[in-house]
Amino acid sequence: MHFVEAKGILNSSGGRQGMNIYRGCTHGCIYCDSRSECYRFAHPFEDIEVKQNAPELLEKALRTKRKKCVIGTGSMSDPYMHCEEELGLTRKCLEIIKRYGFGLAIQTKSDRILRDIDLLEEINNAAKCVVQMTLTTYDDDLCRILEPAVCTTKRRIEVLEKMQERGIPTVVWLTPILPFINDTPENVEAILRECVRVGVKGVIDFGMGMTLRDGDREYYYAALDRHFPGLKAEYIIRYGNAYDIPSPRAPELRRLLTRICVENGIMSHPDEIFAYMNELPEKYTQMSLFDL
Repeated sequence: MHFVEAKGILNSSGGRQGMNIYRGCTHGCIYCDSRSECYRFAHPFEDIEVKQNAPELLEKALRTKRKKCVIGTGSMSDPYMHCEEELGLTRKCLEIIKRYGFGLAIQTKSDRILRDIDLLEEINNAAKCVVQMTLTTYDDDLCRILEPAVCTTKRRIEVLEKMQERGIPTVVWLTPILPFINDTPENVEAILRECVRVGVKGVIDFGMGMTLRDGDREYYYAALDRHFPGLKAEYIIRYGNAYDIPSPRAPELRRLLTRICVENGIMSHPDEIFAYMNELPEKYTQMSLFDL
């Protein structure tokens, strides 16, 4: 890893405020879109860029904000990679979010988030905290191939359970769904049944497929050659250089997702879930007006 002094930490997209404390990742997921050339990495992806002044920048930004909001993190780089154990920058930023009374929407694949469950609970009690966990396959052996340097699906489900015990709402990202690998009704239903059991608020899916761009396509295809011989050729024939790579079973899987979510009162439309994650409770929003 290497350290930089960042000029800013918060960015606004679609009316949401987000931050990335790190750039790059050490989880080794074979499908990672963040490897794409469009993100202009000037360093190897596993050589993590650490924004060492992130806590200072965040405190300055939140101290001057007149309106409270939900701060998102984890969309581009997991806030609980291996280096977080040593650096603790994510925890420092959570402490600042709590101190200034902002909400939090945090996304990860790692059980390291349990280290900070006390802060997450405090943020949720004071404002709002939503923990998002990615689940791609119920089969832990397959999980170790797809996501080799991060905890297994079963362990992530345990994390969701522990969040529920603390009253912290959760959302599951059921994505990506990789054609001919994890795109079976049995896999999707097994994950959804666990989502029902642990009481998640929503399940996000973007069409039951994946995306491939220059940079991540090559990495993914090399992984297919190692673990699924012959499958790369099938991808090339079926999809060419397309960006959107839907599963041939996408309509069936989407119907399955919708049915189980509707039957169990779980949100399944991305727009609805994002609106939920970024909305502070009305009472809290009204109270914050007096803090201006």
